[in-house]
Amino acid sequence: MSSQVHFIAIGGSAMHNLAIALHQQGFDVTGSDDEIFEPSRSRLERLGLLPDKLGWDPLRIHKGLSAVILGMHARLDNPELKRAQELGIPVFSYPSYFHERTRHKTRVVIGGSHGKTTITSMIVHVLRHVGVDFDYLVGAQLDGFDCMVKLGDKSTVAIIEGDEYLASALEPVPKFHLYKPDIALISGIAWDHINVFKTFESYVDQFRLFIEAIEPGGKLVYCREDEVVRGIAEEKGVTAQRLGYGTPKHRIVDGTTILETHLGNVPLQVFGQHNLQNMEGARHVCHLLGIGDADFNAAIATFHGAAKRLERIGGDAHRMVFKDFAHSPSKLKATVQAVREQFPDRQLVACMELHTYSSLSEEFLDQYAGCMDAADRAIVFYDPHAVQLKRLPPIPPERIQRAFARKDVQVLNDPIAVIGAVREGREEEAVLLMMSSGNFGGLDLQALSEAFIA
Repeated sequence: MSSQVHFIAIGGSAMHNLAIALHQQGFDVTGSDDEIFEPSRSRLERLGLLPDKLGWDPLRIHKGLSAVILGMHARLDNPELKRAQELGIPVFSYPSYFHERTRHKTRVVIGGSHGKTTITSMIVHVLRHVGVDFDYLVGAQLDGFDCMVKLGDKSTVAIIEGDEYLASALEPVPKFHLYKPDIALISGIAWDHINVFKTFESYVDQFRLFIEAIEPGGKLVYCREDEVVRGIAEEKGVTAQRLGYGTPKHRIVDGTTILETHLGNVPLQVFGQHNLQNMEGARHVCHLLGIGDADFNAAIATFHGAAKRLERIGGDAHRMVFKDFAHSPSKLKATVQAVREQFPDRQLVACMELHTYSSLSEEFLDQYAGCMDAADRAIVFYDPHAVQLKRLPPIPPERIQRAFARKDVQVLNDPIAVIGAVREGREEEAVLLMMSSGNFGGLDLQALSEAFIA
């Protein structure tokens, strides 16, 4: 008889993917949630895993369950959680469950305020290219993968994107503290999640604890070009073997970045200094997993980026449109700078959405000063409804303008106005960069792309 596992708050991004992964392994999977949005709803329904009704029901919890997995969305007074505790059923957050299932494997955990999805995607892409069997847990949809989580019986390696957000109400610690890596990577540190980590110092401390969680004899790969990362990685108390990396040698020729290696030139399908650093971090990890430079270079030449990370969504010879997940100040600045360096002679129109709790918080806004200076035109959008949902006070447009320290920044709160704004004054040779972790108030980016190019 297969193991039975119940998911409380099954609709979450990682939760529903883990549920699908276990279902594909032959587990008997059930779940519950009080709201389930797309694409989780359709994906669960297609496999017969969608709960028959919304809401919590303690009758779903029974002694036949081998485990209950608790999502961050569920609170401590959840009736299903309380019933599981009464029956003595093991309760896990999804990170602690993933660790439990991979405890006898080599766990690679990629952490950092930015770049972790891309680095994880690069490693996964290379491993697949060379034919290595591996488990994975990633934060973005990958080309050729129907699920963001995989657990196998034969694999000896697990590649994990290590988020610093909290795991669950029972384990209110950053997820990446729970994976206990054999190989850890830190790409960069820039204050984020200010609703949880009230000071920059407390946020940095989470990465110190991540380093401490490395298994005895483990390795720490870190970006030495990030001052904060270098500072904590090179502290005296670190016992892990340390491997620092920086930006590899490269040049840009006619809009294509070419990696210059001891084995020859490698034309890339991605660009930007941060992506080159991400690639170098991925190369170090792949080395530690026994993959040489020749195989790495051959694989990385065919990598065209993680979903929503500098993803090209339209364009012709004269005008191009990219979208990116960037929303924090450091991500924003790095992404705008990357596009500017790649297309130095084109007009650059950059549009970002203030969407996260941090970005919509008055006390955090000033962190955005200068972030869009590399763009010729800067547009900032925010949805008043998103501000209300996060129970934050409304922010006057002039306050946003002051925060970005740029007098000509356009501040908009109407999605339709964004389409007009990006077309206004655009030149024959131009690039549009749309950046958000949201959806610009429901704006159709494909339609926007066509309007910009036409």
